[in-house]
Amino acid sequence: MAEKTCECRKTTDRSEEERKKLIHRLNRIEGQIRGIRGMVERDAYCPDILVQSAAASAAINSFNRDLIARHIKGCVVRDIKNGDEAVIDELVGTLQKLMK
Repeated sequence: MAEKTCECRKTTDRSEEERKKLIHRLNRIEGQIRGIRGMVERDAYCPDILVQSAAASAAINSFNRDLIARHIKGCVVRDIKNGDEAVIDELVGTLQKLMK
């Protein structure tokens, strides 16, 4: 029996440069998280850990802001131009999740 392929997932075409920038930012965030874990393992002072945690949170928020801007300018505009206005509801749902 032939194996079915699922075409139900959307993807985003990114340039190699854009992909590298996103991955670089994620690697930096991952390093921050590892650093926080190390602080906990070394029984660092709570306020010091909290400051680093806040910095990691800010880095994730910055990553999300950049990604949502790229999504709106690229994917959303493209889909609306192609007559797919359902992308607006998807965007609203995504923003609602981000703002919890």
